[in-house]
Amino acid sequence: MPPFEVPEGDPFGPNNLPYGVFSTSGSSDRRVGVRLGDHVLDAGAAALALGSPYASLLARPTLNPLLAAGRTAWSDVRRALTAWVTVPAHRETLAPLLHPLAEVTLHLPFEVADYVDFYASENHARNAGRIFRPDAADPLTPNWKHLPIGYHGRAGTVVVSGTDVVRPSGQRKAPSDAAPVFGPSVRLDIEAEVGFVVGTPSPQGSPVALADFREHVFGLCLLNDWSARDIQAWEYVPLGPFLGKSFATSVSAWITPLDALEEARVTPPPRTHPLLPYLDDAMEEPAGYDLRISIAINGQTVSEPPFSTMYWTAAQQLAHLTVNGASLRTGDLYGSGTVSGAEPGQRGSLLELTWNGRDPLELPDGKRTYLEDGDVVTLSAWAPGPGGSRVGLGEVSGRVVAG
Repeated sequence: MPPFEVPEGDPFGPNNLPYGVFSTSGSSDRRVGVRLGDHVLDAGAAALALGSPYASLLARPTLNPLLAAGRTAWSDVRRALTAWVTVPAHRETLAPLLHPLAEVTLHLPFEVADYVDFYASENHARNAGRIFRPDAADPLTPNWKHLPIGYHGRAGTVVVSGTDVVRPSGQRKAPSDAAPVFGPSVRLDIEAEVGFVVGTPSPQGSPVALADFREHVFGLCLLNDWSARDIQAWEYVPLGPFLGKSFATSVSAWITPLDALEEARVTPPPRTHPLLPYLDDAMEEPAGYDLRISIAINGQTVSEPPFSTMYWTAAQQLAHLTVNGASLRTGDLYGSGTVSGAEPGQRGSLLELTWNGRDPLELPDGKRTYLEDGDVVTLSAWAPGPGGSRVGLGEVSGRVVAG
């Protein structure tokens, strides 16, 4: 099928147009690309060919210049791209600039400035609390309903989908062990998340209000925050995750702009506790997103977490991240935290799916409590689009290899 004629129902039609960075066979040059069906449009070359005033933002090896340009530029570029791929008069010019997706190499689409991860799913937090504190009267910690809990991660180990994940080593100590031992993690896990990509920076000392979320956040992507549960359990008291989380965070090669997800915006779950003013979203526009996520291990779907159930929104997370005066930088990335629904088949980690190893998963190639070497984990997702269409999110996949 010709590249402009995207089949009806394709989740990467002209109402989507996510951004990535690619190179072609035999070339090391990286270029900004936009996905259309099973092709990639060389956005920089298209902008130059059509005389776009935004060619200088698109003819680059990374998305960062576009991210830094701000919301007006983001909207203008998106309108132009939509016209380029839908107006027949442009087809002769653009046809040579469309590359089959199967024939290009995809790269990390932006330079990650900083990385923060949150803990925003009440279902996930309750499950974790029941697993680790089974005798507690309330599985949630006392602060959970008052602020979005998070930790500061490591930007240098954010990798693009398709990158192998080396099984991490570190100290671990089971409750029955007399002393810690060193070795590869035996409880390697996944965390199905959504990542939000910051475009417009903010000055230090100036918190970002809830209403300004869309002025700073360019788009989102699927994210797998791999987790070595055994290493983390021994090290995290009293300062939180470190080696158990910093070895790899996988993100999709495609960043979906927020403007492609207008039809997917939903109201978050009801707030059960009064919120402080900087987090109170009762009078704000809906800031939740109806994203339908699927988790597959070696091609077998094991869970389908709904992002619409997340208690804390990305706008609240951004407000909390900056309320102490912390600045934003172009390329900052923050993860939603594990996405889990209320049902057993909607849990976003093996910790929950197997109840910390008590209830192994039955897969075609054997049982799993945690990941084995050679396992391939793939996250995929879609969101409602205009006219009953679907907007696809680029998948994020990683294969576990021995350390």
